Amino acid sequence: MLQVPLPATPAPEPVGLRARWLERWRQWRDGVLISPDFQRRAARTWWMRPIARRRARALFDLVAGFVYTQVLLACVRLGVFDLLARGPVSATELQRRLDLPHEGAEILFSAAVALELLERRDRGGEVRYGLGRLGAPMVANEAVAAMVEHHAVLYADLADPVALLRGQASPALSRYWAYASTAQPGELPPEAVKAYSSLMSASQPLVADEVLDAYDIGAHRCLLDVGGGQGRFLLAAAQRAPRLQLMLFDLPGVVPAACSAFAAAGLTARSSVHGGDFTRDALPTGADIASLVRVLYDHPDERALAILRAVHAALPPGGTLLVAEPMADATGARRMGDAYFGFYLLAMHGGRSRSAARLTDLLKQAGFTQVRERATPIPLQVSVLVARKPPREHREA
Repeated sequence: MLQVPLPATPAPEPVGLRARWLERWRQWRDGVLISPDFQRRAARTWWMRPIARRRARALFDLVAGFVYTQVLLACVRLGVFDLLARGPVSATELQRRLDLPHEGAEILFSAAVALELLERRDRGGEVRYGLGRLGAPMVANEAVAAMVEHHAVLYADLADPVALLRGQASPALSRYWAYASTAQPGELPPEAVKAYSSLMSASQPLVADEVLDAYDIGAHRCLLDVGGGQGRFLLAAAQRAPRLQLMLFDLPGVVPAACSAFAAAGLTARSSVHGGDFTRDALPTGADIASLVRVLYDHPDERALAILRAVHAALPPGGTLLVAEPMADATGARRMGDAYFGFYLLAMHGGRSRSAARLTDLLKQAGFTQVRERATPIPLQVSVLVARKPPREHREA
């Protein structure tokens, strides 16, 4: 098995006076915060009450988070957001259209209003509901709706998180993402890859525009999208760069859908589709830029490095690689990168949420240089690294 060296652990620095005082202060703070006496006083003291309430609310949101997600799931499955897209509807009419009993409708509407998915807009004594500030972006939002539905699999795997952490569970998610748990993904039949390929295609619009805004592909001649699924990223790239040639590489069971998508968009003459296993097969050559969009985090380090080396071999000297995925330690998105994807990828059996620094290390091991991070509007969804294959073949020391 390919061994990937971990980053060297730096020698511990001498503990200075400031660090010692900071640690003592933290120990004192922890002792205060765990005291029931302090918690009661804080809740009753006028200047501490707002802080106490804010922290209590944040903690309760963690406790109740699953219930909140199920309210969103119910709204998605019932089509509430699309139903209200044309304007507010009376409570009675909304209940009738959703085919809910009175009590169930009241509970759902109140919960959705509390979560800002809906907004109560009474008029002339009539109770009416419209879209809330978090519900409005859900209208006709295929990407988010697909992810909300998909999370039912993840939540089942998280029913016993301790068993999952100890490796004692058999997660359904690892069977859903079949390629992540098999040694020979290239041999998976089309029916084994259809569900996850459709999900990735539906959710691709969440990230495609952000990636293409972060890096201008207009100066390139040909883009190879590795693990490109049904071609949604390449379709978005084709709109940005009308002269760009398109190449897609993915599992044999996936690529027929990509061929159909390119044909439907009138891009057959500009595109070529290649089936194979990027951990075993050579990638097609001819592109001057390649992309890995939400690919590397599905794989352990040794496989991720093998993928990067395959891309490096396929690119010409001076070629460019885009790596786009949610990353650990991302500014303003640590909950997504570290908490959400940490557990999600654990359930997948093999993936890993990596920081930009760790990905940079892997890129350099694969032979890439000039690794730079490009800012994206919403790092919660995706961060972008740009790397170059050196003009002349060499490895950085």
